[in-house]
Formats: sequence, structure tokens, C-alpha cells
Amino acid sequence: MIHPTAIVDPGARLADDVEVGPFSVIGPDVEIGAGSVIGPHVVVKGPTILGERTRIFQFASVGEDCQDKKYRGEPTRLVMGDDNVIREGVTLHRGTVQDRGETTIGSRNLFMAYVHVGHDCVIGNDCILANQVTLAGHVRLGDHAILGGLSAVHQFCHFGAHAMAGGGSIITKDTPAFVMINGNPAQVHGLNAVGLKRRGFSAEAIRALSDSYKLVYRQGLTVEQALSEIRARFSLAETEHFAASIEVSTRGIIR
Repeated sequence: MIHPTAIVDPGARLADDVEVGPFSVIGPDVEIGAGSVIGPHVVVKGPTILGERTRIFQFASVGEDCQDKKYRGEPTRLVMGDDNVIREGVTLHRGTVQDRGETTIGSRNLFMAYVHVGHDCVIGNDCILANQVTLAGHVRLGDHAILGGLSAVHQFCHFGAHAMAGGGSIITKDTPAFVMINGNPAQVHGLNAVGLKRRGFSAEAIRALSDSYKLVYRQGLTVEQALSEIRARFSLAETEHFAASIEVSTRGIIR
């Protein structure tokens, strides 16, 4: 299961059925779950935990020291859930002690070729990051987030659950849940209604989210007024999630 040209440190902990391809390097303090396949020419550096059925393609660098100039070699971590796919040339960096000390990635995410995830990022479940997406440090992505190819997200930005960014988007502010954005600088272009339908959201929830979106973006209200109106009109979990994703913004939302 481990190619003879691969180098696996004795301090690494691999499940019995993990495959490691030619010329890959698995460092100490690395844990890889059952059913995982590490392709050729991959480097995994610890402390890093990879969940079950992780698939890593050639030339990816996982768990490397971050590029933050404040980093001084502290033993920070990268922790990933199950069923993640990491394509060619992806770079996933560990955290810094100035923040959480950990980069955290959920399950069932797809990182297409040459994606970069910076230090201390928190990524949910079922996200898709298309080719050459770049996340700066401290970025947070909600579940089912989709970022089009060549998109870039500024440090400390939040990108909400079920939101979608078109290719080449430059994202310097927070993106509320459920919306679509595009452009440089990115602007909001509507509710991600098609994505919500595909994921089984009810017609009632989509209508309520559409009305909530209009309150924020089309009625000339302040953010505080719009959130108050949303909560007065609707009592659905979806609309509360939308409102909460705006309320927690620290950089201001994309308008």
C-alpha cells in the first residue's frame, strides 16, 4: 500500500489500508484515516490530521508551515474531516498561535487544482473551491459554499453557507449566506435560488429568503432596520440564518 520510493516518518500514524504513492513524503505527527489515498509527489507535514477516505492528488502540499511572517515554528495544526478531495498542486497551511492555532476543514469538500487555503481558515462541509481559488488567513466558509475559479478572499472575511461566488471574484467584505456574488470588487447579484432548489430547500423557505434579500438590498433600509424587519416578518430557521450571517459581520457585507 506504500510505494517503496515514498518516505513515511515513523512518527506518522496511518490506518492499515492507506495508500501512499511514489515519491510522496509523510512527516511526523501526521494522522491519516482509513480508506485514504495519497497520490505521487505529495507532501503532508504535521501536526496534521486527515480524516477517512481523503484523496490527495500529485504535487499537493498539505499541513505546511504558514506564510505569516509572525510564524516562528510553533506546533500549530491542520485538522480535516472525512471524504475530502484535494486536487493537483493544492496548498493547505496550518494555523498560527496568534489566532486559533489550527486550520480546520470539514468533510466532503472539493479543492480543485492549485487552490490555496491560508492559515487559521475554517471551512465547513460540502464546499467547492474551483481551480486557483485563494483564501487568505483567517477566512471562514460556511457549509455548501461555492467559489468560482480564480476567486480571492481577503483575510478575516466570512463567506456564508450556500453562497456562491462567480469566477474571478475579488472578495474583500463579508458575504451573507444564500446569496450570489461576482466581480472585482465583488457585488451581490441576487439570491442563490437555483442552488437552494437543488439542495432541497422548500418553496416557502426560498420565498422567505427572497423577501429577506430584498429587505437588505432593495428597500433602502439600513442593515439594522432590515434585520429587524426580517425577524418581525419571518420565523423560519433559514431567514434567521440569513440574518445572523449579516449580524456577525466584522468587515461589512458586500452590497
